[in-house]
Amino acid sequence: MPIPPQDDQGAWKDDPDAPDPTVPLHSWGDMETALRKRMPEDGHGEPSEWALVVYAGTNLGRVFLLQPGENIIGRSPQVGITLLDEEVSRVHSCLRMEPAGPGVARILLEDLQSTNGTFLNGVAVDSPRVLIPGDRISIGSHILKLVAMDPLERAFHETLLDQSTKDPLTGLGNRSATLTELQSRFELSRRHNRPISVVMCDLDHFKKINDHYGHGAGDIVLAGFGERVRQNLRGTDLAGRIGGEEFLLVLPETEVDGALLLAERLRASLSDTPHLLPSGPVKVTCSLGVAQWIAEDRDAGALLGRADEALYAAKKAGRNRVVVAQTNR
Repeated sequence: MPIPPQDDQGAWKDDPDAPDPTVPLHSWGDMETALRKRMPEDGHGEPSEWALVVYAGTNLGRVFLLQPGENIIGRSPQVGITLLDEEVSRVHSCLRMEPAGPGVARILLEDLQSTNGTFLNGVAVDSPRVLIPGDRISIGSHILKLVAMDPLERAFHETLLDQSTKDPLTGLGNRSATLTELQSRFELSRRHNRPISVVMCDLDHFKKINDHYGHGAGDIVLAGFGERVRQNLRGTDLAGRIGGEEFLLVLPETEVDGALLLAERLRASLSDTPHLLPSGPVKVTCSLGVAQWIAEDRDAGALLGRADEALYAAKKAGRNRVVVAQTNR
């Protein structure tokens, strides 16, 4: 697969030959249908959830629901609210939600001795502060707004986010969102000298499936593969569909041995369980290439290129196998 071109700042350029990376809303009816799928049966809902909505930053549009007790914000994959931002400390700040009466919550914001500070409505937080709806929290390049959210508003935000970042067929990230996240996570790993691995995956002989069974059957296979990918990923991992039958897995805080185990598990889950088509079961396999970031990788494209070379080697060796990039052996 050719590596997407980058501009002078290292950002991914648009590929004119690639499919539109976003899912256009052809009508408000599309949005209404998506919202109804997320709504409770009665179509209504009382404000029952507190959440942070990202208004600026790499997680633009994402909704983080707050849980009773401590909600830690930071760069680490182990915290409750992860912000992939090099200006965010691994453990940056804390939102503590405490009961303050029947159906009432008290929410306090505290900075956890972060490097670059936490700001509430533009003012640095130097002691615990009580929040009210509409307050804006600035952490690194992110701005998060506190909202009291009913099911309809939550469904609206989640639907908008899905429309702009997800592949509608597989439910995984689309090309644009996945490559943007790869770049962000690569820069964080390089700056803080933390491991990151990627897995390139390609379904074997997929054109034959489309030609023999029809494109509807091909869509069933793609959707089924997307589900198997989700079943094998951790919460901090990222997976996206970046081409017709090409997929990319981004695994932060993961060395090559761990990435190899995941790739082999994914390969086996596909190979061992046939897809059920209207015409009957069909066996599908995939080839995978694995690469871990090394110092010679000057940018995310170099890391992706080595994984793609390993994928090509897997196909050349007979398909239905995992190959690790030579420089990671």
